[in-house]
Amino acid sequence: MARTRDESSPLFAGNAAGTLRLIVYLALAVVLMVLDQRNGWLWRLRYTAAAVVEPVYRLAGLPAVGVRTMSVAFADRQRLTEQNQRLREDLLLANAKLNRMAAVAEQNQRLKELLDTQHSLELNVQLARVIGVDLGAYRYQLTLNMGARDGVRPGQPVIDAHGVMGQVKEVLPTTSVVMLITDPAHAIPVVIERTGLRTVAYGSRDGDQLALPDIPLAADVRAGDKLLTSGLGGRFPPGFPVGEVRSVAPAATGMFLVAMAQPSADLDRSEDVLLLHDQAEPDGPPAPVTPMGPPSDLAPTGATSAAPPATSGALR
Repeated sequence: MARTRDESSPLFAGNAAGTLRLIVYLALAVVLMVLDQRNGWLWRLRYTAAAVVEPVYRLAGLPAVGVRTMSVAFADRQRLTEQNQRLREDLLLANAKLNRMAAVAEQNQRLKELLDTQHSLELNVQLARVIGVDLGAYRYQLTLNMGARDGVRPGQPVIDAHGVMGQVKEVLPTTSVVMLITDPAHAIPVVIERTGLRTVAYGSRDGDQLALPDIPLAADVRAGDKLLTSGLGGRFPPGFPVGEVRSVAPAATGMFLVAMAQPSADLDRSEDVLLLHDQAEPDGPPAPVTPMGPPSDLAPTGATSAAPPATSGALR
């Protein structure tokens, strides 16, 4: 439907006023474009308007920036937490490996000491491992991983790298029980290294010392004296360290001296021990003794002069 004259746009009206208004608008636009091209003042206006509007944009974007910052911080915290947990696990694993290596090194050192003891004394021994410890109120025993099938017999002495530990009390097919020298029911003949005094060392009720209750009053026994096996009784070979005297005091009866000694062996720490077997006796008669005599330059001259005639006679 055709529009009426009143509904037409006033800018494009057919009268002179509308045409003049259009010309003014076009001239103003041309002037503004020329001024902006030469002086750039519209650019400054836009720059100023942008500077005024920019804080509004920043304020409107703060929620989004805050959410993004919080998400990044949470992700970083979670990543740092996981990394820290992995580092803690690695540290614990490294400490466990280090402790294991230290334990293995200590065990190797103990085995080396046992082997050195065997080689230095040329003993017929058998290596065994401690698999059980029974330190009760009135008995002190160890269980070894060797038994009758391995040739273990009751009464065999048991030693470590430092001294006598005890003797085999009971033998089972695959294990054996060792009574320690500190057991109250155990006794071992000993000799004091410094003086040569022979006596007997008994186990004590506290389980960590040896008691020597039958020392004569006139005997010379001091703290620090070394106790060795005397070999009496034939059970323990002579010369093995047993303990060290720590204290000497008169007995309650006043007839003897009582000495307390600390065992030489590591009774509560040894994990590997040596079982002593009977030492082999030499076969055959003893070797002849090399004849000894005076030096040849001090021998009688008659004896040396008589020897050549006998030799010459034999040759004839």
